[in-house]
Amino acid sequence: MRASNRLSAKGAAALGAGKHADGAGLWLVKDEPTRGKWILRVTVHGRRREMGLGAYPAVSLAEARKSADTARATVRAGLDPIKERQRAKREAARNLHVLNDIARDAFESRKAELKGDGKAGRWFSPLALHVLPKLGKLPVADIDQTDIRDCLAPIWHTKAETAQKAIGRLAICLKHAAALGLQVDLQATDKARALLGKPRHKPANIPALPWREVPAFYASLCDGTVTHLALRLLILTGVRSAPLRFMHISQVEGDVWTVPAAGMKGRVDATADFRVPLSDEALAVIEAAKAHAREGYLFPSVKKGVISDATMARLMERREMEARPHGFRSSLRDWLAEATDAPHDVAETMLGHVVGGSVERAYRRTDFLEQRRALLARWAKHVTGQSGQVVRMVQG
Repeated sequence: MRASNRLSAKGAAALGAGKHADGAGLWLVKDEPTRGKWILRVTVHGRRREMGLGAYPAVSLAEARKSADTARATVRAGLDPIKERQRAKREAARNLHVLNDIARDAFESRKAELKGDGKAGRWFSPLALHVLPKLGKLPVADIDQTDIRDCLAPIWHTKAETAQKAIGRLAICLKHAAALGLQVDLQATDKARALLGKPRHKPANIPALPWREVPAFYASLCDGTVTHLALRLLILTGVRSAPLRFMHISQVEGDVWTVPAAGMKGRVDATADFRVPLSDEALAVIEAAKAHAREGYLFPSVKKGVISDATMARLMERREMEARPHGFRSSLRDWLAEATDAPHDVAETMLGHVVGGSVERAYRRTDFLEQRRALLARWAKHVTGQSGQVVRMVQG
């Protein structure tokens, strides 16, 4: 009797219920005459193992023998064919993850680093609007530079800043996928940049009111409404609109307004609370705003929450001004450069910018509060039309 290949395709079909050996550990186990399953018995490291090779007759005798040969070769290599098959299935399953899933998982893992846990959607929106509609259903392992190029080419030159954000976020997603154990091309985004070329479009700066024209505009904000008061304090402090719009009475102590770290632009840093010295004019604006406060917020909207950035911008639009609220930061910075000799580090700190490298910041313990207090007091005088003289700063 042959040690292997005992069965024939015709003979296997005629067999009744029971266990039937083909030889060399391969068995056809029939539950009934018309159906059954293939079983391979092997010994791995002295342990007997039974490995299913598929249902009969869906898996033919020839296919079962071929699978059995592959499994026996694995055993001869000192490996367990069952574990190797399971490992291959896991790897295949990992590689089937689509970009939609990876992008959302990457976003979830980074929420704690983003302002407001990323609720504003600014981190995810470049992906959601420009990448996922085209690439979201692709397995992340299949995405290459040509896919990325074709996806972003329509906005690469016309919406350059948005395209740069989108490709940057996509690079983070690919790194996240690699950290999960997926086989991805981590250089795909860099290769796509090479294919797309240098963007022709240059992002325009936010229009700003020249600092010499700020006093006239400030004087026109005189009706005591929430919008007028918010714009006045925005001009006086040089902060971004978000922390100002969410300004709470509890953040003000004496003549210092402490903006929580979560309210500052960029990643959350437990040590990054930002102190804003308040001039007498700024304190007067805050006192007037208290009459409008709701739940402690100084600049509430008409219905609920706080006023939006668009509310202040629309006021300027209605006056047919090109300048926008955020531009008052540039007005202040230009005044510092042209009308004072404020040191660079002090001037940049006034706008909440990070100054110096990590080592330098670790050794510098000051936030230049007193120097900034003097400068903002002089800025308030300029804004209110009381003084136009050049400021001389003495570094302490």
